[in-house]
Amino acid sequence: MPTVSLSLDWVGDLSFRNSAGSPAIELHSGIPGATSPPHALAYAVMACMAMDVVDIVRKGRHELRALTVRFEGVRAEPHPRRYVSMDLRFDITGAVPDHVVARAIDLSRDKYCSVWNSIRPDVALTTSFTIHE
Repeated sequence: MPTVSLSLDWVGDLSFRNSAGSPAIELHSGIPGATSPPHALAYAVMACMAMDVVDIVRKGRHELRALTVRFEGVRAEPHPRRYVSMDLRFDITGAVPDHVVARAIDLSRDKYCSVWNSIRPDVALTTSFTIHE
């Protein structure tokens, strides 16, 4: 089985940065405008699914000119304040049929996105998309 090895260094307060040799990331807690661990998880889900959608659409030889994905999440009030729901909205520009985008999103959610499939199964995930030609 493939393994992943990463390392973070504490840089003061509640801030951490990647250690030498690890991919670049900086995480903070409680600092407005900085990426927190829950934000990083949301970005990871968005990027993982968006990469799958781009790959699947392009493999189908459809003209994809742009893709933006937006995230809305709801977190529980009591600790551990985990996500209880996530909503991803894909905004696609190009000559891509609706059924191709819908299938790409379904394949990502159900089969390919390792980030989404690592999250608790009771987190509700909804998706939608808009295509602009």
